[in-house]
Amino acid sequence: MNRIRAALLGSIAAAALAACATPMAPSPPPSAGLPAPMAQLAPMGMTARPDADMQSVLDALSALGARPIETLTVEQARTQPTPADAVNRVKTMRGMPTAPDPTVIATDLTYPTAGGTQPVRVYKPAGATGPLPVVVYYHGGGWVIADLNVYDATPRSIARNLNAVVVSVEYRHGPEFKVPAAHDDANNAYQWVLANAASWGGDPARIAVAGESAGGNLALNVAIAARDRGWTVPRHVLSVYPIADADPQLPSKRENTASLPLRTATLAWFGQHALRSPADMMDPRFNLVGANLRGLPPVTIVNAQIDPLASDGETLAAALRRAGVPVERQVYDGAVHEFFSMADVVRDAYDAQQWSFGRLRTALR
Repeated sequence: MNRIRAALLGSIAAAALAACATPMAPSPPPSAGLPAPMAQLAPMGMTARPDADMQSVLDALSALGARPIETLTVEQARTQPTPADAVNRVKTMRGMPTAPDPTVIATDLTYPTAGGTQPVRVYKPAGATGPLPVVVYYHGGGWVIADLNVYDATPRSIARNLNAVVVSVEYRHGPEFKVPAAHDDANNAYQWVLANAASWGGDPARIAVAGESAGGNLALNVAIAARDRGWTVPRHVLSVYPIADADPQLPSKRENTASLPLRTATLAWFGQHALRSPADMMDPRFNLVGANLRGLPPVTIVNAQIDPLASDGETLAAALRRAGVPVERQVYDGAVHEFFSMADVVRDAYDAQQWSFGRLRTALR
């Protein structure tokens, strides 16, 4: 474990040193010799300044006592306030309801996986009649933290906007179960959904996969497994700020050393606890840009500007295009990692959902 941490932190330190040595492009001269407005300046260690509504969520997260993940133990990281808690705090301050959307019904079930079972949550619009399209959703958390409750908002929103059955999948986490345990579980869950979707009013022939962060990586890996193993191939992949490229020198990893809730050092912390050894960083399941991507269904990639994973999305999109896969990618300026689920309080999240859900809807007709 110490060797993994040293290797990962060493890579990040090298990236930081390289960033310091890289000449900066000259800035336009300020008008009339006055300093440039503060709103135009990116804070140290961040690509840009968060938009005001995005900053309100970050302020709420700080007020709740959340600390940078890499400064915590695994147990502390799993139990500290989350971005979802911060969204609820903002809603409370604005007089908005914080209860889950009652127009979507959620049912908790389990699916079989290695050594036992794992939870899933099946979302379905109230009163909907089948057969409905199906979306299998994988949550984020670096394969170490978070769960179905932390990531409740996105699958609930997909179900409502697409009039679809959405199955949110839990999977085994490191350090107790390291990669590829999560990938194996993701594949098992997908097969289980194919076998059971009809019993929930879903149409397994109209199926897509989606995920955020580590879950965005899992979604693409499931599409690869379906292609290779003869399963029903998903019609579309929605991958939101995926972990996809092991290169520590990517621009966004060099620039976002102070961004929250995810910064470059946090990626090393996740790697320390989720991977078996530094060699896993080049496993194509982790380093998706090195995987065989040919023959995959169309992919939608969503990225936040202020996120060490922004460049992962860029290089993944380029790799998919080289492989002949139709792909569209949008980057949302002024947004940070985890923004996608915050559509009720962050305008960029609302826009990102409307754009990406529209692409899913078209694919699942």
